[in-house]
Amino acid sequence: MSQTKLTGEEPKANISKAEEMATKQREISVAAFFEKNRHLLGFDNPRKALLTTIKEAVDNSLDACEEASILPEIIVEVIDLGNDRFRIIVEDNGPGIVKKQLPKIFAKLLYGSKFHKLAQTRGQQGIGISASVMYGHLTTGKPARITSKIGSDQPAIYHELHIDTNTNKPIISKDEKRDWPHKEHGTRIELDLEGAYIKGKLSIDEYLKETAIVNPHLTIIYTNPKAEQFIFARVTDDLPPKPVEIKPHPYGIELGMLIRMLSDTETRTLQSFLTTEFTRVGAGTAKEICEHASLLPNTKPRTINREMSEKIMEGIKKTKIIAPPTDCISPIGSELLEKGIRKEINAEFYTAVTRPPAVYRGNPFVIEVGIAYGGEQPKDKPVTLMRYANRVPLQYQQGAGAVVKSVSQTKWKSYGMNQSGSNLPVGPMTIAVHMASVWVPFTSESKEAIANYEDIIKEMKLAIQECGRKLASYVNKKKRVGYEIKKRSFIEKYIPHVGEALIELLGLDKSEIEGLDENLRFILEDTRGKVEEVGKIDNPEYDAEFAKIGKEEKEDSEETESDDKEGGSEE
Repeated sequence: MSQTKLTGEEPKANISKAEEMATKQREISVAAFFEKNRHLLGFDNPRKALLTTIKEAVDNSLDACEEASILPEIIVEVIDLGNDRFRIIVEDNGPGIVKKQLPKIFAKLLYGSKFHKLAQTRGQQGIGISASVMYGHLTTGKPARITSKIGSDQPAIYHELHIDTNTNKPIISKDEKRDWPHKEHGTRIELDLEGAYIKGKLSIDEYLKETAIVNPHLTIIYTNPKAEQFIFARVTDDLPPKPVEIKPHPYGIELGMLIRMLSDTETRTLQSFLTTEFTRVGAGTAKEICEHASLLPNTKPRTINREMSEKIMEGIKKTKIIAPPTDCISPIGSELLEKGIRKEINAEFYTAVTRPPAVYRGNPFVIEVGIAYGGEQPKDKPVTLMRYANRVPLQYQQGAGAVVKSVSQTKWKSYGMNQSGSNLPVGPMTIAVHMASVWVPFTSESKEAIANYEDIIKEMKLAIQECGRKLASYVNKKKRVGYEIKKRSFIEKYIPHVGEALIELLGLDKSEIEGLDENLRFILEDTRGKVEEVGKIDNPEYDAEFAKIGKEEKEDSEETESDDKEGGSEE
C-alpha cells in the first residue's frame, strides 16, 4: 500500500485552482447589481416601472420646491410611443440644479443630499431617479434628457445622459446651453422607457390623485397617454413647516456607528463629543453618561477603543435622555387629512387624529389616521386602506407592513365593525394611515411598505383606536336611532285603530274626529322625543369627478390587484 508523504505544503493543484478562482473574482458596481436586480427598486414589470419612474420624479420635485420654499407646480405628461414604449415628461418650478451636480443626481446610484440628513424628506437613499434613468436606457437604449435652470438671468443647462453600469458613473452624450424663456427656474426630465399604462387601482392616475390629497399646497397638471388632462389644483397657499435637520439621538445609534463617529470627530474630549455630535445631550447628561460608563469626561475620543465604546453604549442605556425634537418632521395635520378624505370619499361619518410625536431607534415620528365610514362604500368587502409615508402614497404590497398589521390586530368588533379573526374588518369604511419621520423604515429599496417595528405598530394602533372610539359612538347612535324609528313605525301602524277605538269609547262627534290621527302622532313624538337624523350624507367638499380618477376600467384594475398579490415579474 502506497503512503502519502506529508510535507506540510499544499499540493500545487490546489494552489493553481485557488489562483484560477481568484481571477474570476472582481468588484461589483452598485449600478450593475441593480441592473440585474431592478425588481428591488420597483421595476418588477412594465406597468409598475412606469408608475415608479413618475413617482420618483414627482417626489424629487416636491422635495426641491419645499426645501427652497417654493409653492410646487408640477407638470406630468405621459406619451404613448407605441410598441409598449412611453415618453415620460416631468417638469417643476423648483430651484433648479447646478451644472456640476446635474449628471450625478440623474445618473449615479446612491448619490444625493438626503441619506445622511435627519429631517423629513420623501427621498432617502439617492437611488430612485437614477434607477429610472438606468431602466429607460436599458429598455430603449435612449438617454435621459434633462433641462435645468437656476435663475432668470441664467441660461438653461441641457444634458443627454445615461449610467455606465460598470463604474456607476454618468456618461454625458450631449451638453448644451439653451433658452427657456417662460421659466425663471426649474427642472425638466424626459425619459423613454418600456411600460404599460392601465387606468384604475395602482395606476399613475391614482398615485397623482392621492399625492394631491396629502399635499394640499401642490398643483399638478397631468396629461395621460390618452391625451386626457387633469388639473389637481392646490387648496392652500401655505407651505408645510420646513423640517429642521437634527443630529442623531443617542438611543438610535449602534456600536459600529459610535466607533465610526469617535474616529471622525474633531472634538477633543468625550464630553464635548457627546454634546456636539448628538441631539438632546447637554453638559449634565454627558457627564452622567461618562459616569455610567466609568470613563473620564476629558478622555480623548481618538484614544477610545472598542471595549471603551461598549461601556459608552451601556452608559447611554442607563442614562435618561429627553426624546429628540420634533421640528424635524412635518405631519399633514388631522384637519387637512380629513379634508382630503372628504374630497375623495362621499361618506356619512369622518374623523381624523394626529398622535403626539414618538420615537423608534432614536428617530422621531408622528402617526396620523383618518376614517371615512358609510355612504356609498361597499358593505360586504374588506375596508379600503390608504397608506402614506412622508406624504407619499404607498400603492403596492397592500398586504404587507406595519399599517396592515396594525389595522388587522385592532379589535374592530368593539367599534361596531365585522371582523373575522385577525383579518381586515369588513364594512363600508376607508382608513388612511400616514407616517411622518426623519427616517421611514421601508421593507425594501422600492419603498412600498413600512417595516414592522413594535414602536411604530403601537402608535398606529393607538391612533386607530382613538378614531375607532369616535366611530363606535356614531355607529351605536345610528343603531339606537334605527331601533327608535322601528318602534315608532310599529306604533304608528296602529294609530288609526286606536283612533277608531277612542271614537267608539268616547262617543266623539264628527267635528272632534277630524285631526284625531294627527293629534295622536303629535302625542307620540312629544312623549318619545324628536328622532335625530343620523346617516344622512352631507358632504359639500366631495368632488365626484375627482373621486372618479383612478377608479375607471374595473377589469383592468382587478388584473392589476391580482398581479400585485402574486408578485409576478415580467422580465
